[in-house]
Amino acid sequence: MFTRILISLIVGIFIFGISKLSFAMMCGGSEHSKHQQTAQNEAVSTTAKEVVSVGNKICPVSGEKIDEKMKETYEYNGKTYNFCCPMCIEDFKKDPEKYIQKVEEELKAESEKIKPQEMSPQGMPTGMHEGHQH
Repeated sequence: MFTRILISLIVGIFIFGISKLSFAMMCGGSEHSKHQQTAQNEAVSTTAKEVVSVGNKICPVSGEKIDEKMKETYEYNGKTYNFCCPMCIEDFKKDPEKYIQKVEEELKAESEKIKPQEMSPQGMPTGMHEGHQH
C-alpha cells in the first residue's frame, strides 16, 4: 500500500510538473508570438511610409560643410538629415526643432540662390541665343 501511494505521489508530481512546464511554454510562446507580430507590423509600417532625404549640405549643428564620404545621417519624423559627425546627431536629438529650422533656412537660401531660369529648347536661358541677347 505504501508503494502505491508513493508511485501515485510521484506520478502526480510528474504530471503537475509537466502541466506547469507546458503552461510556461504557452505563456512564453504567446509573448514571443506577440513580439514577432509587433516586429512584423513595424516592418510593414516602415516600408509603407517613405523616408524623405532632406538633402542638407551643411551640418545644422556645427555649421560645417558635410563631406559626402564622411557624412552621418539621422531619420526624424520621416525625414533623413545629414550631419558631419555622430556627435552632432546627439546634439540634434536634444532639440531637433531648433536644428530643423536651421536646415530649412539653409535649403531656402540655397533655392533662392539657384533660381531656375526658363530654358529654351536649345538648353539656353530664354532671351539668349548663341552667345548674344535678343
